[in-house]
Amino acid sequence: MADRMIKQERAVRTRASLLHAAAEVFAEHGYAGANVSTIAERAGLTLGALYFHFRNKGDLAREIVLNQPELVVPPHPSEGLQHAVDTTLTWAYQLLDNPVLLAGARLVMEQEHFIEPAENSHQQWTRVVSEDLHEAQRRRELRAGVDVEALARLLVYACTGAQMHSHLETRRRDLPDRVEEMWRCLLPAIAVPSAAGRLEFGESRVRAV
Repeated sequence: MADRMIKQERAVRTRASLLHAAAEVFAEHGYAGANVSTIAERAGLTLGALYFHFRNKGDLAREIVLNQPELVVPPHPSEGLQHAVDTTLTWAYQLLDNPVLLAGARLVMEQEHFIEPAENSHQQWTRVVSEDLHEAQRRRELRAGVDVEALARLLVYACTGAQMHSHLETRRRDLPDRVEEMWRCLLPAIAVPSAAGRLEFGESRVRAV
């Protein structure tokens, strides 16, 4: 039993090392420019170890992209519209130095090579955001007539575009400011004044106490 547990723990560590190395390589070179030899070397492992856990670099890229939302967890409890704001701000701040999120940002433009359209990252993030917006609607934080699904798509597209332009212009250093700017432009059109007035922004929203 002890030997089995040790082997399982070693396998978990190996898999995590490969994903971390793959994230760094994808973030630096993109999907087309990455290769499994470089990833294995970066992880300090053999190609055999890589192929034991993943069939190819597409499997690595797919897992990195589909696991993105699990990494973006706001540290402070919130619901509805505030949680949607917190999630996007957490993503923006973490993207500055998290290699897995950086890889996801780079891979988003090449995901047709390794992810089916129905499960791509845009669809995935839209579902995440729409859950918060539906809750905001139940809490009467949104204006009457707001199309929640359309708004969720708009927010995801806006965040994607913000990170692309921020990368080109400031190496993403101003991405949190751009995300906050996005919300402040949209809120008068989508939120009732009382709900908008209660929202909190800033780096303090994404830092644990």
